[in-house]
Amino acid sequence: MFTGAHVLLYSRDADADRRFLRDTLGFRAVDAGHGWLILALPPAEVAVHPSGDNPGEPPAEAGVLGAHLYLMCADVETVVKSLAAKQVRCGALSRERWGIRTTIPLPSGGDIGLYQPLHPTAF
Repeated sequence: MFTGAHVLLYSRDADADRRFLRDTLGFRAVDAGHGWLILALPPAEVAVHPSGDNPGEPPAEAGVLGAHLYLMCADVETVVKSLAAKQVRCGALSRERWGIRTTIPLPSGGDIGLYQPLHPTAF
């Protein structure tokens, strides 16, 4: 029925963030034309969280849910060290009941999440 999922990141500097995801984080990419990179992600999970009273900035399309991207890893401390060797300074590590998390700064000034799950995963 479904063949995959496509995650959209909205960026103030899309070209720089695309290059960072390809060159620094090592995601394979194809050029969809005019330098527009489509990047392959690792296997993914989806979790639905209640939004409460402040769901964040709504997307341009009315009714489309907002989302956060978290990359998953087996050892977050090792990943943070490997990114530091590439001059990437991650946020502070925070241990939650569900995992150990941090953020990865993008060149545009935005962040994506990174976490080591402490919960069962779907794959």
